[in-house]
Amino acid sequence: MTHPTPVREAARLVAIEAARAYVANIGVIDLTNAGVLVGHLMAAETLLMEIVAAHDEPTGAAA
Repeated sequence: MTHPTPVREAARLVAIEAARAYVANIGVIDLTNAGVLVGHLMAAETLLMEIVAAHDEPTGAAA
């Protein structure tokens, strides 16, 4: 396990805060509108992928 650099730690915080801000600003969702639901699911998936990428350990030359 490598120790996080300040840049990697900052990337982690940015990804987590982006997800928090998105959730905080969702508001009321129209559950009858499939397009809105799909949009929220796609946005959530993207944010989760960014969080995972920020927490992945660097490999090879990127280390």
